[in-house]
Amino acid sequence: MGAVADGIGESLRSAAGPLRAAIVTISTSRARGGGGVDASGDALAELVGALGGELVTRELLPDDRTAIEGALRRLADGGGCDLILTTGGTGFTESDLTPEATEAVLERRAPGVAEAIRAASAEHTPHWMLSRGTAGIRRRTLIINLPGNPRAIAQSAPALIPTLPHAVALLRGQATRHQS
Repeated sequence: MGAVADGIGESLRSAAGPLRAAIVTISTSRARGGGGVDASGDALAELVGALGGELVTRELLPDDRTAIEGALRRLADGGGCDLILTTGGTGFTESDLTPEATEAVLERRAPGVAEAIRAASAEHTPHWMLSRGTAGIRRRTLIINLPGNPRAIAQSAPALIPTLPHAVALLRGQATRHQS
């Protein structure tokens, strides 16, 4: 991830400081003290690093729609985050409510981001179409749902790395150069 993102992240850093990101892991078992390493959160932290970003906070929440909505609102509305990356809660089980919680707080959708994540997964698993993750904007913050599987995050990162710095620059109101 690093070699591709180094130059891209550098241009964003020099323009208005580093991309500021928050990671929210949604896992009832981990949030209730079920233990285990937050490997998905670690994978997202690697992605933030590959973007040349600054990780401003990392939170662990249960699969609770109200808690997820509250955290997303607080993080986006506080002005300290350009990007919120969530992991977990995007599948088909009854407790997977991350997309619904995210949609409830979005002001504008960014469907191409979620489509790119699913497309990147397609070459790796026949279950790619079962991911219900979404993406969109609240105020000047981009919120993206990613799968709860660290391998799936790593597989989708190459689709995100070239685009996220540009998206953040646009949300910051910075002049950008559109490249083909």
